[in-house]
Amino acid sequence: MKVALIAESFLPHANGVTHSLLRVIEHLSERGDEALVIAPEAKGSTGPVRYGVAQVKRLPAMGWPGYDDVRVSLSGSARIGRILDDYSPDVVHLASPFMLGWSGIRAADELSIPTVAVYQTEVPSYADRYRVGWGEPILWDRVLNIHRRAGLTLAPSTYAMRQLDSLGVPRLRLWPRGVDTARFDPAKRDAELRRAWAPAGEVIVGYAGRLAAEKRVEDLTRLSEIDGIRVVVIGDGPARSRLEALMPDATFTGFLGGDDLPRALASLDVFLHCGELETFCQGIQEAHAAGVPVVAPRRGGPIDLVDPDHTGYLYEPGRLDQMVASVRTLVEEPERRERFAAQARASVAGRTWSSVCEALMGHYAEAIGADQRQPERPWDVLDHEAMRP
Repeated sequence: MKVALIAESFLPHANGVTHSLLRVIEHLSERGDEALVIAPEAKGSTGPVRYGVAQVKRLPAMGWPGYDDVRVSLSGSARIGRILDDYSPDVVHLASPFMLGWSGIRAADELSIPTVAVYQTEVPSYADRYRVGWGEPILWDRVLNIHRRAGLTLAPSTYAMRQLDSLGVPRLRLWPRGVDTARFDPAKRDAELRRAWAPAGEVIVGYAGRLAAEKRVEDLTRLSEIDGIRVVVIGDGPARSRLEALMPDATFTGFLGGDDLPRALASLDVFLHCGELETFCQGIQEAHAAGVPVVAPRRGGPIDLVDPDHTGYLYEPGRLDQMVASVRTLVEEPERRERFAAQARASVAGRTWSSVCEALMGHYAEAIGADQRQPERPWDVLDHEAMRP
């Protein structure tokens, strides 16, 4: 099988979209398939030209205002169409399509190539966090137009499924994410690192992920209400300097990769994720695999991942008093914390990337088969929004 993967971001930029794509490419490589990645050019023209079986085709890109590491390609459908026509894939995989994905879905339509669109980022809801809330309806129109055109749309959580269904997105399938339980393992808990972070033996409460407005990391300032803890923030992003000023007593590790990230996660006692716009939240799965209980908002992907009073706690979005109370319970009750930690690890035991990616192959086959049976696309061609360039 030949697969073209059109991605809004790729290496060296590390995020959930890139992480999932790497696992998919590795699976395709193991199967002996072929792949082509079409992605924005990285900052400074860095980044690999090949990963596993996949060649990487870069398109001119500009930095997102205020966050130059995030690259946006404005290449049109004609340019992507030429690339797809030359490559002649069996299916086009659109990874978190929005800008480049909009051009990609139109190009694939023109060439009658089957498409699978993977919904991963709730971009429209970011508008309010970036003080451009007036633009949210326009952004949702873009999401709808892309996913209505796709042969299949894969949603990562039951919340995302309901959200897209309410918008009128057809042909929805659930496709969650896997987790590497060998890489993220409680055995990697590091006593020396814990002493460096908490020299007086405090309970370590941490966050790991991008430091950006939509992640609401500033909510961690409320943890100052809890005695006997140390706060650790793992990750980097445009909000880092502001967060460091807000939390001068917290430890900021910066970006961690390789062996450093699983060692850091396993060395936490409680994982706190404050972002309310997660379609899945891979960080929660990785924390659970590392044997760390989680506190997160009751919205989006965390609803599927956190089993309340078993692997952690969910709080109502915006109710930071509930967030603090949940963390305090885990801090003050070590036996409960240890029980939740063991149950968290057990909860992800069967969520392998191999099984998840093999399910994706089934979705590819379904899209290809449906496209062969139905030469005409099932969306309303008279919809002016869908036809807008």
